[in-house]
Amino acid sequence: MDFVAGAIGGGLSTAVGYPLDTVKVRIQTEGHYKGIWHCIRETYRTEKVWGFYKGVCASALAVSLISSVSFGTYKNSLCGICKLRYGAAEARPAKLDVALAGAAAGALRVVLMTPSEVAKVRLQTQRNPPPSTASPQPVSKPKYRGSLHCLKVIAKEEGFGGLYKGCSALLCRDCSSSAIYFLTYSALCDWLTPAGKNKPGLLVVLLSGGFAGVLAWGLATPMDVLKSRMQIDESEQHKYKGLIHCARESVRKEGAKVLFKGLGLNCIRAFPVNMVVFVTYEAVLRCTDHY
Repeated sequence: MDFVAGAIGGGLSTAVGYPLDTVKVRIQTEGHYKGIWHCIRETYRTEKVWGFYKGVCASALAVSLISSVSFGTYKNSLCGICKLRYGAAEARPAKLDVALAGAAAGALRVVLMTPSEVAKVRLQTQRNPPPSTASPQPVSKPKYRGSLHCLKVIAKEEGFGGLYKGCSALLCRDCSSSAIYFLTYSALCDWLTPAGKNKPGLLVVLLSGGFAGVLAWGLATPMDVLKSRMQIDESEQHKYKGLIHCARESVRKEGAKVLFKGLGLNCIRAFPVNMVVFVTYEAVLRCTDHY
């Protein structure tokens, strides 16, 4: 049931956070924006509301699948670790057990999510302004017509490896952030739940989920920046030879602050998104337990 609850929570969270995710990706990969509001204004001016939702359909499906795998893997890994260490899957886990199970969930998630992340980032950074009556020149068609078309074009032009660009940065990002994510949520729930109660209340779940997301994304931002930059590097560009080269070139050209582009936006987006994820996850599990 953890897989189903995770899928529903992940799908709903996409609807909440996708527009800010688009703004975050554009700020991280393009240098001409002066800040969050400038990016929002420019995106709306040139592409209207749809500009914030490029690639959202595939992303919602991918996030549902990935969230399902993440929560399911976390729960099963935690049970396996407890059984191995304490002799019973139901034993109370230590903080290290929670962190290890979270890291395992993050590692498996990377295998499934990298192609959809590549397509999402390419679509989010693709420009196709509306036709202008003032200019007689026809507007060129966008290279990618949708998520599936994007994946097809990447596979054709860049090979199978193109679908896994940024995988190294994504692996570093998700293993560490997933460990912190589940550890923070578990620790806050334990701390905020009154003695004698078996399960945290609604407010505790909301706050714990929100703060877990903020902390995880705050620490994951440098790798998130590098991941996005590596994934928009198309076959004809070849700007980056790998994770270390991308980090070195980005810092050399723009300074160390480049690794924290989108940090504030990541944290702002993470709080409501992860509130939705955890409260939905807990609600689905409790409904199934009840019935």
